[in-house]
Amino acid sequence: MTSPEQPPKLYLVATTGHPNYGDELIAATWLKYLAEVAPHSEVWVDCPNPGPSEVLLGHLHPHARFTDTLWRLSWEAPSDEPWEVASFVQHAMINPGLAPHWVAGIELAASADLVHVIGGGFINGIWPRHFGLLAGAVAAVRRSGGRAVMTGQGLWPVPDEARPLLRNLASQFELIDVRDEPSAELLSSAGQLTATGDDMFFGIEPGQYRTDDLREVMVCLQSDLLDVTVPALAGFLLDTLRAWDVRPEQVGIVEGIPRVDREVFALVEHDLPGARFYAFSEIMETGLPAAAGQRWLSSRFHMHLMAAAAGAHGVAVSINSGYYTNKHRSLIERGSGWGISEGLAIPPQPTEGGFDAETLKALQDAKFKLAWSMYGH
Repeated sequence: MTSPEQPPKLYLVATTGHPNYGDELIAATWLKYLAEVAPHSEVWVDCPNPGPSEVLLGHLHPHARFTDTLWRLSWEAPSDEPWEVASFVQHAMINPGLAPHWVAGIELAASADLVHVIGGGFINGIWPRHFGLLAGAVAAVRRSGGRAVMTGQGLWPVPDEARPLLRNLASQFELIDVRDEPSAELLSSAGQLTATGDDMFFGIEPGQYRTDDLREVMVCLQSDLLDVTVPALAGFLLDTLRAWDVRPEQVGIVEGIPRVDREVFALVEHDLPGARFYAFSEIMETGLPAAAGQRWLSSRFHMHLMAAAAGAHGVAVSINSGYYTNKHRSLIERGSGWGISEGLAIPPQPTEGGFDAETLKALQDAKFKLAWSMYGH
């Protein structure tokens, strides 16, 4: 561990660089916070795409650096079975000769004073190898004598046989924070548990929104992780806009993941002349085109969160009942005021919604309190 004269070495585990709007915002939020409260600390971000992450986020902390050690170890495990992944990663962290390509990275992780698995919905049964990230965090601090914490985690769904594994790994974290009720219920016996919601509540600020060139009706419909087909979503979009009596020039299309969130629009672009497309790169540079009073239709979770935080009315479109329905309901239960459309049912036009100022402040205050408990500032 670091001596008292040296600033602590901080090690964030994230899923940045894909890129994905929500994942990048969450990582940016923590890096900006650490630039304020721990500007002299060495901050490592362990993520699946360290190169793009460095370009997107490297400027946010004076000593931010990027690696992919825990991700590599999780991918290197002999199977996708969560127990085998967790076992392999922990063995490799204790005996780096089992993964000789990543010895330097293993030794680095094992020297961290704090390993912080930051928020998101990337550790669950949809991606079973990602259980290795929790196992790696536990093994790293077992060697360093440091602390392991997790915040804003969406851990659902979890296979039945992996639930004891997840509870056991979580019990070795000093602090456990989740963003939804199923995750909280799963870990209710695991230790110091809070459920403050998604980590992005910590980072909402005016600079994340653009104030010009806004459209009245905003759409974000993805083409990944679907229970339905892309053509079915395209039909749902046109039928909904028709039911809401929306003109094409009133419509804006936002992209949370490059290309993935353009496929639905590509099928109907010729039917929406004058619609405005906001690419991921533009949103990251100039802000999300969200404002109070807009009407939103979004399958993306963080578009729901950020638009509702701006005061927009909206409908969350559930396109994966085992994953996204739970995510959207976690925001609705916290006061987003949005409706939800399941099974591609045409929703009524939203006329109200968005987080009220008091609710949003309470959510933000809970995150600040959580950050203080970890970093002491």
